[in-house]
Amino acid sequence: PSDIAAVEDAWRELSAKRLVVFVSPNAVEQFFAHRPASVAWPTQLSVASTGPGTTQALQQLGVNPTAIIEPAPDAPQFDSEALWAHLQTQDWTGAAVLIVRGDGGRDWLADTLRRHGARVDFVAAYRRTPARFDGDAMRCSSDALQRPEEHLWLFSSSEAIDHLVRACPGNDWTRSQAIATHPRIAERARDCGFGVVREARPGFEAVVACIQSIAS
Repeated sequence: PSDIAAVEDAWRELSAKRLVVFVSPNAVEQFFAHRPASVAWPTQLSVASTGPGTTQALQQLGVNPTAIIEPAPDAPQFDSEALWAHLQTQDWTGAAVLIVRGDGGRDWLADTLRRHGARVDFVAAYRRTPARFDGDAMRCSSDALQRPEEHLWLFSSSEAIDHLVRACPGNDWTRSQAIATHPRIAERARDCGFGVVREARPGFEAVVACIQSIAS
């Protein structure tokens, strides 16, 4: 985290929260990695997860599965909107909520909870930094740029697309193919000029099926 002390303070204040929201597996792992030795996870605390990967990370670290609120397994997307569909049935007036995420990110869920009366705080459990294009990564990306019809880009965040485009200034993406794991990510890829963009649900089997459909 950019501010480990803030994460440790968030741990000490967990007992005063009604709900903690984790936006990704990385948020879970980094938050739990900086748990103060003197602080235990409050057993009565409700936890919200944006998808199965995040839920799995929580369970692996000992969070009771019955305390986890998450989108349905067959939800079209695993995101804040899908999670809110399960949170909106509760009364959030005066409730203290903590959202654990990376630095930055969308505020949609926080804004929605606040409109329903909740008091929402954030803690950044990790930092997002651009990938370094060197060695094998540079050779692989160069091959993909030179022979775009033979390669397929897989994007799980809009930030990844922005980093790639900045790392390859002036490249023509119109012949490049991409899979995006969310409509917003797909829209960003199209805005950046990718010629063929397919959407897939953010799960291993769904992504593999999408790749196979393109290959066939």
